[in-house]
Amino acid sequence: MKKLNIMFFGIILICLALFIVSFELEKDSGSGKSNQVVNIFNWGDYIDPKLITKFEKQTGYKVSYETFDSNEAMYTKIKQGGTAYDIAVPSDYTIKKMINNHLLLPIDHRKLKGLGNIDSKFLNLSFDPGNQYSLPYFWGTLGIIYNDKYVKASEVKHWNDLWSSKFKNSIMLIDGAREIMGLTLNSQGKSVNDTNSKDLQAAYEKLKKLSPNVKAILADEIKVYMAQDEAPVAVSYSGEAMEMMDNNKNLRYTIPEEGSNIWFDNMVIPKTAKNIKGAYAFLNFMLKPENAAQNAEYVAYATPNKAAKKMLPKSMQRDKVMYPTNKTIAHLEVYDALSQKNLSKYNDLFLQFKMH
Repeated sequence: MKKLNIMFFGIILICLALFIVSFELEKDSGSGKSNQVVNIFNWGDYIDPKLITKFEKQTGYKVSYETFDSNEAMYTKIKQGGTAYDIAVPSDYTIKKMINNHLLLPIDHRKLKGLGNIDSKFLNLSFDPGNQYSLPYFWGTLGIIYNDKYVKASEVKHWNDLWSSKFKNSIMLIDGAREIMGLTLNSQGKSVNDTNSKDLQAAYEKLKKLSPNVKAILADEIKVYMAQDEAPVAVSYSGEAMEMMDNNKNLRYTIPEEGSNIWFDNMVIPKTAKNIKGAYAFLNFMLKPENAAQNAEYVAYATPNKAAKKMLPKSMQRDKVMYPTNKTIAHLEVYDALSQKNLSKYNDLFLQFKMH
């Protein structure tokens, strides 16, 4: 009996030793904090890669970085839940939709360091009152890019100017239903969020008349073509315009006087996130003015971080493309999160226009 007890005790010791060795090996191979992964889902080319390296070095986390090319693609993937993203960067109306469909975790403001760096005018917006679920990342506008070798500023002051016969086969449009239907509604004195069936049909009928002037409907390719003088006029976003202007000194950007879209991309924590501590570490990292400023210089979109803006070159701080005046902003609208029925109306009419 004594021998059996000794054997049993020996087995226990061996098992305990094996457990300790296994734990240490597991810790060294990836379960320790130094190898924890933060899964980030963001737009393509929307962060300075050097910031990812800096974040990893400062925090000990590793970053798995994936990109998407549309809010709809991002939304679908997160809703399906196949990948547990810790951080995502959707746009305003999609954030509202994600909140309504319980796809986001609330943000605990007590865990944030540097929220006071964000300009108050970019907080507490309609799509996320009190910033319960999101933190500002970048913002910008939709407008007209034109080449001053071929087009005068006075010829593109209004959305209606795009319908001028002088621009036959000359305009490149961004491939977006909300954007193109929205600017057409603006040209008729309507809101970019109009859901009245008669107004939408009237916008479509007007949009059909723009077809002779449309050279192409594109996504990122617009940047290359405009920089290469392939077209004199395009409709795209302010950040894209900045990149185009860097590559072609004759390009200019303007926001039509009657109004346009102002958009906000915010950081969120999806409900399926696994590394919550890592998510907060990334949020706090991006709230630091020096990191937000570095990111704004790289991406060339407007930062909502007022402390970061002060660190930018004076030329960027004064640039009306990146930072339009308050007077201009007063005429701009944020896209609302439309119901699926109304969103389908926009998409269907825009598709008909593209096939026209």
